[in-house]
Formats: sequence, C-alpha cells, structure tokens
Amino acid sequence: MSNWQDDAANHLVLNAGPRLAMLTRGEGSYLWDADGNRLLDFLAGIAVTSLGHAHPVFVEAVSRQAATLAHVSNYFATPPQLALAARLKRLAGAGIDGRVFFSNSGAEANEAAFKLARLHGGAEKPRIIALENGFHGRTMGSLAMTAKASMRAPFEPMPGGVEHIPATIEALEAAIDDRVAAVIVEPIQGEAGVVELPEGYLAAARSLTLKHGALLIVDEIQTGAGRTGAWFGFSHEGITPDAITLAKGIGGGFPIGALVTYGAASDLFTPGSHGSTFGGNPLATAVADAVLAEIENAGLVENAARRGEELREIIAGIDSPLIDGIRGRGLLVGVALAAPVAGAVVAAAQERGLIVNAANPETVRIAPALTIGDAELAEFRELFTVALADVSASLTTSGKAPA
Repeated sequence: MSNWQDDAANHLVLNAGPRLAMLTRGEGSYLWDADGNRLLDFLAGIAVTSLGHAHPVFVEAVSRQAATLAHVSNYFATPPQLALAARLKRLAGAGIDGRVFFSNSGAEANEAAFKLARLHGGAEKPRIIALENGFHGRTMGSLAMTAKASMRAPFEPMPGGVEHIPATIEALEAAIDDRVAAVIVEPIQGEAGVVELPEGYLAAARSLTLKHGALLIVDEIQTGAGRTGAWFGFSHEGITPDAITLAKGIGGGFPIGALVTYGAASDLFTPGSHGSTFGGNPLATAVADAVLAEIENAGLVENAARRGEELREIIAGIDSPLIDGIRGRGLLVGVALAAPVAGAVVAAAQERGLIVNAANPETVRIAPALTIGDAELAEFRELFTVALADVSASLTTSGKAPA
C-alpha cells in the first residue's frame, strides 16, 4: 500500500509544500485523519466551513440540488442563482440598483473587481490603489493587487497601474487624486497576520474616493458571511462601498465567489465584458443560499461576535511568554507571538489534536466555524495552552526562549 505523503509528492504540483495530514472525514468542528486521530478544527479551511463539517443543511442542499440541476451555463438563469443574488444584495445593503457576478473562488471575484476598476477608470483614470501587506489572490489581476513581493516576483511583469501604499489614512490622502479608478482594501488583512485597518480608515477611504470619483472596493473574502461578528467587515464602520468581493464562508465549503456592486458601478459590465462557465451554477448557488440562510436563521453572526469575545478572553488568560498580543474581530483572530515560532506552535497544536494556522512566522491565525460553543472553546483552551507550553519548553531547552 502506498504512503500518502509519497503519493502527494508524486502526484500534486509543488505549490503548497508537504501536506500536514491525510484528512478523511469531518463532523461539526472536528476532523479525523487516516489513522483515526480526531482533530479540533479551529481553522475551518481558512475561514471557509462556516457551518462546520457535514452540517445537515449543507448536506441536504448539495444532495437536493445535485439531484435536480447542477449546471446549465450562463445563457440561462436558474432559481438558486437568482435567490442567492437577491439574498446577497439584501445582506450587503446593495439596494435595488445592486447587481451580482458569480465566480468560483475569491481570486476570480477579485479578478472581476480588477476589471470593474478598469471599466470605471478607462484611459482617464489608470491608477488602482491597494495596500501594503494586502492579499487579494494569485491570478494575474488579483496578484497585481497583492503586495507580497515573493508571490509577485516569479510572475512579473504584473498588469500595470496598481500602486501599493501603507495602510494609513495619511498615505491614502497623499496618494489619491482624480486619476485613481479604484481603491481596494481588506477590512482585516488576514494573510498579513489578522491585521485590522486603523480606526476610521474605511470611512476616510469612502469620503476620499467619492471626492475623487474613484470606486471603493472592499475585499470581504475572508471577513464576510458573519466572520467578524457582522455580516461584512465594512458594516462595522457603517459605510456603503461601490463593490465588495466574497467567497470562502458564503459557500460553507462549496467553491463559489461573488462580486456585489452598488449604484452606478452596477452598470459597468456589459454583455461580453466578463464571464465564467461555471460561475453561478445552480449547484453552487443553491448550497451558498442554504448556508447563508442557516447563518441568518440560527443567529450565527451574533454567535461569532459573542464567541469571538470569549475566545479572546481565553487566549488572554493563557499564561505563556509566547503570547504578545491578540488581533482581529469576531471569529477571525490573530495571536501575536513574542518569537517567530508560529510554525512550531501550529505543529505542536496538531500533535495535540488542534488545527490552527501560521499566517506568518509571528502570528497564529484562528478561524473556527461560526457554530462553535462552550465545549469547543473549552477544548481549545486546553489544547492551545499545552501546545504553547510545548514550544516554550523547547525554546528554553535550546536557549532561545523570549525574554
């Protein structure tokens, strides 16, 4: 019998590095590996499985729609597609003039946003402003808006016109002018280590983009669908953007992305200007509509806010010299470390039966299902405390412990 690590190395491209485990099934906030070990999942597929694993609503929606209609192409409309578009417009406050473009991923949603910016700007407004440390995807357009040099360098030259500025109001005030087509921001920079924008940034960005005739595009791929304790990250500042991009949690594990437009931005795409063979297929949209309905009906946005506060209190109460701060909102949490040992903490946590993620060497990212309750939080406290202690003891033994 072949070894799964060898199979992964032999059959899969090397873009992701060695896989951490062979996972075979899931239920709620738990996963099981090929050896039968149970793991508490506090990553949720990187903020994706918002209802947890194998939730009855998810399973029923997949089964029902797969037995009815899976794909027809975008020459036609289907009831699930229209129902999901209407729900997203309502939840996002896009109003009667709002419109939705469906894709299959967050990167594709941001690719559509890139083209939306170009359509708005034309030759008169060739500039697109994005933020340093931002992440918007790995396709060429979304990568152009992503600031991480190591991701961009092998694929340069990037599509032109994108400028990256520091995430400060002052830097935006200095950079923006009437030649800017769009400003794109994440409310919380997840891949940068769960870093929140400065207080008042989105409101200032909204004011400045309106003044200069630029679009404000908010990347809600990681922060949307209730993750931050509000339906969307921009909701915390009470603004109305020109467009938002969505993916991850809206599908609960089924691949889907979306661009939601507001007002005049809704008229920029015309027939033939963009498309996707699979985007908005009835299977994906039926599942996403069911997932969002469950988040809404079960009060999971409110649960994310409440449980997020409890999760922060748990982390703050752990007596570990490695913990140097806590960032984020709701159930998107970054634990700042006093040493660049996030990878070691993640490995120790997995060894103990807990899945978390190293967003960077100094930050552990935590993003559990929106359904977590007392039992999951209590188990997290126990497992994370021990994992931190394991790494701290190892550092002490090696003489590398933080002061």
